[in-house]
Amino acid sequence: MLAAATTLLVASSTGCKRLEARNQLNKGVEAYKQAKYEEAIDHFQKAVSLDPTYPMTRLYLATAYAQQVVPGLDTPENEKTAQMAIDGFMQVLREHPDDITSLKQIAALNYDLKKFGPARDWQLKVLAADPKDAEAAYTIGVVDWTQAYQNAVHALQGNGLQDDGQGNAKMPKAVCKTITDENTQLVNDGLKYLQMAVSLRSNYDDAMQYLNLMYRRKADLDCGNDADRKADLAQAQDWVQKAMGARKINEEKANEKAAGGVVMQ
Repeated sequence: MLAAATTLLVASSTGCKRLEARNQLNKGVEAYKQAKYEEAIDHFQKAVSLDPTYPMTRLYLATAYAQQVVPGLDTPENEKTAQMAIDGFMQVLREHPDDITSLKQIAALNYDLKKFGPARDWQLKVLAADPKDAEAAYTIGVVDWTQAYQNAVHALQGNGLQDDGQGNAKMPKAVCKTITDENTQLVNDGLKYLQMAVSLRSNYDDAMQYLNLMYRRKADLDCGNDADRKADLAQAQDWVQKAMGARKINEEKANEKAAGGVVMQ
């Protein structure tokens, strides 16, 4: 009888803790909706302490931390907050390896901290979990372009030149070789993933705009072949026009939806 009573008491205590954990979670969600992130974090931390087995609470806590990260801000405090968010999402992934939200958030946090290699690696994991995720493919392309652009600007500035966005036809052969060695793989991969994004989302105007930018980086690689350079720039301009057309369609759909009209898919 004593053993049965003890078991009942433990079960009752556990049940009370879980109810209080849900209560703290709900309070945290309300605070989060009102952009009171510090208050939300406090409630989520209490919920985790009361019921460490409930993965949703850890997901909310990590999301609240992530909301406080300032993109591009290089300070110890910002990096610490980002790392706490990443650690929280990693805990979720240990139990749910294919949790798309956690995968995306870790990728985004690394991108915000300008850790482009890890950001790209995590977006690849997103695509592995969901091959139809157009945003993941787009972001990989953006990371590839960012690194390629930085490489090109650095190589040109080292020789007193500025990027002209037209293939830099006047750059010395040595500079062109440096850019070619550093950027060929980045450009090829970037084109691949940006085209994937457009194939997954036909009116993805942002991806189209980056295809324009990536073809301009491809023009850098032509190294004295003026015909190829002009062909790449023509491709770039073609994507500019496609991006403008897609953006117009997207804006019209958004306006129709805002006005309560029927939007054709």
